[in-house]
Amino acid sequence: MSDRTMPAADTQSPGSPAATGAPHIDAGDAGYSKDLKSRHVNMIAIGGAIGTGLFLGAGGRLAGAGPSLAIAYAVCGVFAFFVVRALGELVLYRPSSGAFVSYAREFMGEKGAYSAGWLYFLNWSTTAIADITAAATYAHFWAMFSDVPQWLLALIALAVVLAANLISVKYFGEMEFWFAIIKVAALVIFMCVGIFLIATQHEVGGHTPGLSTITDSGGIFPMGMLPMLMVVQGVVFAYASVELVGVAAGETKNPEKIMPKAINSIMWRVGLFYVGSVVLLALLLPYTAFSGDQSPFVTVFDKLGIPGTAGIMNLVVLTAALSSLNSGLYSTGRILRSMAMAGSAPKFTARMNKGQVPYGGILLTAAFGVLGVGLNYVMPGEAFEIVLNLASIGILGTWGMIMLCSLLFWSRSKEGRVTRPSYKLPWAPYTQIVTLVFLATVLFLMWYGGGVGRIVVNLIPVIALLLVGGWFAVRKRVATLAASRPQD
Repeated sequence: MSDRTMPAADTQSPGSPAATGAPHIDAGDAGYSKDLKSRHVNMIAIGGAIGTGLFLGAGGRLAGAGPSLAIAYAVCGVFAFFVVRALGELVLYRPSSGAFVSYAREFMGEKGAYSAGWLYFLNWSTTAIADITAAATYAHFWAMFSDVPQWLLALIALAVVLAANLISVKYFGEMEFWFAIIKVAALVIFMCVGIFLIATQHEVGGHTPGLSTITDSGGIFPMGMLPMLMVVQGVVFAYASVELVGVAAGETKNPEKIMPKAINSIMWRVGLFYVGSVVLLALLLPYTAFSGDQSPFVTVFDKLGIPGTAGIMNLVVLTAALSSLNSGLYSTGRILRSMAMAGSAPKFTARMNKGQVPYGGILLTAAFGVLGVGLNYVMPGEAFEIVLNLASIGILGTWGMIMLCSLLFWSRSKEGRVTRPSYKLPWAPYTQIVTLVFLATVLFLMWYGGGVGRIVVNLIPVIALLLVGGWFAVRKRVATLAASRPQD
């Protein structure tokens, strides 16, 4: 394994991989322990599809859009599947811990890799803030924590997950495995209880659940279709971690066997857990009973009045927030290391500890989490919504980069320069094009909806300027490393 990255495939110099057909080698893939097992990857795939966006965000979205939220989850879920399926094809072509950053380097050159990596960092650094904010919000449910400042609870959550992430990938895998088990078990229990309550017409908070809950409260679109469109951005955030399974492939021994099964299972899990849960919530209580200040699942059990059940469910959604934070620290550490080895991220983010963990990148992401602690101190009420919108920009950029890489990969396969694996994204190139149009539409809806979303979209030129300025700051180092790469 070379200690440098091979030339990007769009470099048409003699001897380049594009010209010779030689495989692209990413220096960021060296040094990992390959300790993630099949059960870890499968549960990471589930955990990536079930997170804070569902357990906390669904409450405010239900209050804003009503039962039509289930339609938004279904539509966004299809596009999320397209994204992860496109990434899965690239993973089977060449597994890499650098994931889409490594693929962007191969198909779009160093500028593409630089842009993809820092957009992903924007996604997860702000998502980390959302996660510790959610964890602090959940903790306030219990009386013993009600007087503890939100910023302090957020700091404790960050410290606990950071410590576990720095030890080894095995600890990350085990933590994520059990977090995912808890989330899935909780949703299965909730769905069984919900179906039982509807079937027996058992009252929930003085209300009889059933189809009448929807019809008597204005139907599927109680405030029209526009509110459903306006919550799409928040729904996209709920699916933000699905691409994590591609990052994990770089630390898996047999990705060609494990990855297709893990990725294919995402679609039915999305339909069952996301859409199914939202439909049940809408049938159990009027949409007006939910709010953004409390998990909708906790709301249902709270109104049932069964002692202890609301507290147990709140503990579950707390683990969901910690799981998302755990995943974010893991993935950004690997992505930043891939970038640092090519010169487009700070040198210290390439450092590995004795546990073969890229601790430099993890600490950089955690540092932004500390900024989130400050945001929770200054604006505890608005912190979640602000960072959710910022994270959404990073998510849209990351997904867009994945689909662009997939489109270029497809194009080069037609030219005979690369060979697509048997595990392919269906209906290419139309799938990539439609998904890119969808992502652009979500961006427009964020702006159209006004408020924090419009402010964040208006910040895109500022983000672009920061990216351009950053590129000029690192381009000499990138060029120096590129010049020293071996040529076959």
